[in-house]
Amino acid sequence: MSTSHPPSSTEYTAFFKHRLREILTEPSELVWVSSRVPWEALLPAYSLGIFPWPGDDPDLFPWVCPLERGVLPFDRLHVGKSTRRQLAKSGYRVTLNTAFEDVIRACAEAPGRETWIHPKMIRAYTQAYRLGFAHSVEVWDTQNQLIGGLYGIDTGTVFSGESMFHRRPNAGKAAILHLVEHLRTRGHTLLDIQQLTPHLAALGAEEWSRETYLRFLLSQA
Repeated sequence: MSTSHPPSSTEYTAFFKHRLREILTEPSELVWVSSRVPWEALLPAYSLGIFPWPGDDPDLFPWVCPLERGVLPFDRLHVGKSTRRQLAKSGYRVTLNTAFEDVIRACAEAPGRETWIHPKMIRAYTQAYRLGFAHSVEVWDTQNQLIGGLYGIDTGTVFSGESMFHRRPNAGKAAILHLVEHLRTRGHTLLDIQQLTPHLAALGAEEWSRETYLRFLLSQA
């Protein structure tokens, strides 16, 4: 995307809609490649099922609309009795939007994972948080230490989880369950998790085709 001035959110929406029409006729996931992560592009992108994804070059950011997408429909959510008992005994405290920058940096530094959350991404999502459409969930232990959390983008109709971390058993599940309950009160019915993992599949997450997910977004508009 090339303009003589920084594009507005409206211009990004038009651009992403045009690119989606182009790639929907072929088995391509790539929508755009940028040298930065403009916060102005985040809400238009997520509203259309598009998000930035790590690539081979740390200074280039592919934006994709995947052919298969992990989602957690709330009516499929399943939490085992033993997990519920462990959470009830844990003493964990869960909050919303109280430590966004700590959460995104903890996700970037999580051990055992290739770090892909570039400083440019941290700056963009932090600005989105300040503007009110990026959110975090924090999990604290009894010593008030941050032990888990997640962050993502809320388009107003769907929440897209970007990344999560945990430092204690079940802290990640505590974050997800708290988020789901919060979103239910706002009328949401689904959590976009982007990629299906065994951890989330055990909670009831499943994989949808791109066409199914885009139809869902249209139905929520």
